[in-house]
Amino acid sequence: MKPNLDWSDYESAGLGDAYADIPKTGGNFAKAVSVCINSLVCLRPVTKSVMCPSFRVRQDAAFSPGGRSRLLKRLLNDEITAAEKQQLDEAMRACVGCKGCKRECESGLDLAAIRAEYLAQPDNRSPYQLRDRLFANLPLLLRFPSLLRAGVALRNRSPLISGWLERYLGISARVALPIPSRHRLAEVTPGNAVAIKENTVLMLTDSLSRGFSPEIFIAAQEVMARAGYDVRFLGARGGVMEGRSWFSSGNIDQARQQASRLLDELTPYIASHTPIIGLEPSSALMLRDEYLQLGLNENATALAKNVYLFEEFIAREISAGRFNLPQRTPIGKKVLVHGHCHQKAVGAMKSVRKVLKLIPELEFEFIDASCCGGGGSFAYEKEHQQDSEKMFNLALQPALAAEPDALVVANGFSCRSQILHYAERKTLHLAELLQMTL
Repeated sequence: MKPNLDWSDYESAGLGDAYADIPKTGGNFAKAVSVCINSLVCLRPVTKSVMCPSFRVRQDAAFSPGGRSRLLKRLLNDEITAAEKQQLDEAMRACVGCKGCKRECESGLDLAAIRAEYLAQPDNRSPYQLRDRLFANLPLLLRFPSLLRAGVALRNRSPLISGWLERYLGISARVALPIPSRHRLAEVTPGNAVAIKENTVLMLTDSLSRGFSPEIFIAAQEVMARAGYDVRFLGARGGVMEGRSWFSSGNIDQARQQASRLLDELTPYIASHTPIIGLEPSSALMLRDEYLQLGLNENATALAKNVYLFEEFIAREISAGRFNLPQRTPIGKKVLVHGHCHQKAVGAMKSVRKVLKLIPELEFEFIDASCCGGGGSFAYEKEHQQDSEKMFNLALQPALAAEPDALVVANGFSCRSQILHYAERKTLHLAELLQMTL
């Protein structure tokens, strides 16, 4: 059951020659898959790790990183049966792109990138392609927040509409869709025309955070300004479309186009080595990871060295003795911290710990859990909603239930949405927690 596309010709499809930039994978898709050495570390019953959420809830080896890799090798060798191909399709679509395998697998198997390229092929796409296009184009839809807010609110209130959307589009009726914020993020800082200063930092206003949680940018701006930084926003009016939603759904060409546009906008800041700060982990870290796989110009490499998560930048400045946040006051409550999978994948939780120690007398605890089950649109997909809920209930839900009075910090938009839906708990971004101490 050979695929229509010759997988050895990936230079002209999907990520193309991106894998040539990944030393472990050589030069094509087949080599990216072949790095798995069957050590079976992804099947071990461990808790202090991210890998692999879908295997944890399915307990089926085919849904582990190694299991997917073995099926992909059979596909590439033209040895796969029809039943195995169906199993592979299901397993690849069930990957939440957490990047746990890239960090925790000893051979660095990058299933998130492999999944994107797999889904880029027409034969491997979901049967709910209209739904997938809607989720992929959410950054564009968020340019019409009032219309989108009214439509989502109506869907959430109406069992008839949500049932229809589940039946015909594959959007689960069991989960409320997040409603865009009524507040708009105004241009509160000078634009690109103003000279870049030594203390200038550029904040990426990604579409999801801007559309659903604009208050976190106000909090971050206040914290950084009080600490002495000249804060600029990129995309305050329209939101930065870095390409994450397109990449994750297999729309590689669209992701590459958005990435190229953003690189052009960032050129003056890249040239001046201005720190570029992201509040949403999956968006910011795309600039450090997937941009190096998309075959972009040389600015992509320079950009990757200049991008920081909010907590990473502050931790760096603390170590350099440059971060002084005045008027710190105790929080007065215990704080539970749930890390986004991509934060954990780059080791950023150490930076979160360092930042939290700025707050006097703060009692905090990191939740030992894998993926929250959000994974972009994964939580809202009819065929994956139950897996998503099971992921949430594995460790995150019990940890939250054990501390009903604690404040909860989660930097990921999907994480905050999951916690609000399944635990009925509002969460704070780290920037909002710091703002509370001013």
